[in-house]
Amino acid sequence: MENKKNTNEKENFLQKTLVVALLAAICTFLWGSAFPCIKIGYRLFDIPSDNTYTQILFAGIRFTLAGILTILIGSVLNRELLVPKKKSIPNIIKLSMFQTVLQYIFFYMGLARTSGVKSSIIEGSNTFIAILIACLVFKQEKLNLKKILGCVIGFAGVVLVNITKDGIDMNMTFMGEGAILMSAVAYAISSGLIKIYSKDDNPVMLSGYQFLFGGILLMIAGFAMGGRITQVNPQGIMMLIYLACISAVAYSLWGVLLKYNPVSKVAVFGFMNPVFGVILSAWWLNETGNDLGVKALIALVFVCIGIYIVNRKDKVTE
Repeated sequence: MENKKNTNEKENFLQKTLVVALLAAICTFLWGSAFPCIKIGYRLFDIPSDNTYTQILFAGIRFTLAGILTILIGSVLNRELLVPKKKSIPNIIKLSMFQTVLQYIFFYMGLARTSGVKSSIIEGSNTFIAILIACLVFKQEKLNLKKILGCVIGFAGVVLVNITKDGIDMNMTFMGEGAILMSAVAYAISSGLIKIYSKDDNPVMLSGYQFLFGGILLMIAGFAMGGRITQVNPQGIMMLIYLACISAVAYSLWGVLLKYNPVSKVAVFGFMNPVFGVILSAWWLNETGNDLGVKALIALVFVCIGIYIVNRKDKVTE
């Protein structure tokens, strides 16, 4: 009876709007800070922007640490060690290929070749792509006018940030902005997969082990292709640990919120990701030139409006 009472109190506490807003803000701040922190990490470890293999190795180390931390956090929250069932292993591998391996190969490759401000706005489109894939590929929900409108407005922001006085920015290449978009597609597919797989498995367990598997795979691939980290210093190690904590803490908190609340109530706070990404990139990387002008701010507003429209809960009239 006492355990049931404690469980109900915990559930009621985590369903309070103020608590949801605070924890979701922490998650989105962490995710938003990843954009400038990765670039700072490159500088601290002396990783050139054109050294893709070392960047992959760097990503592998980060996500291996993130996987270990996520499993530990999830085990503490569940008061037992999170261990995948034998039948869950193939799902973890498939999820890992999209959520970690493909997503972050494209993400790291693209981020090194474009600004953190532009990357954060383009990456913000993953919400719209995820909705399209959920509706058209996985058939998990219906595609209605509200969702289409949100996708159009959000994508308009993505296009706007690449427009110059001469038209569309011709510097938008596959290796730069194009790679960031491909990263968003991989994330969108992983969102559909984790929705399917989490029906039978703990989503924190899935995230932790897919991070671990994907991180090890990225480390092996990066090292085998010639990636090497030759400069190591205390500041770099601390940044690497922080990047690992971003994924571990944010995904764990997000999973707890989704467990006790409707998805729509939590997901609407996701619009803060690009907001924090832009603000922190401008602050920490001094990206205050053309990227952080009126054009970028308007594009960011478009993305936020689109996310709000897609996630807005319709009023039910009685």
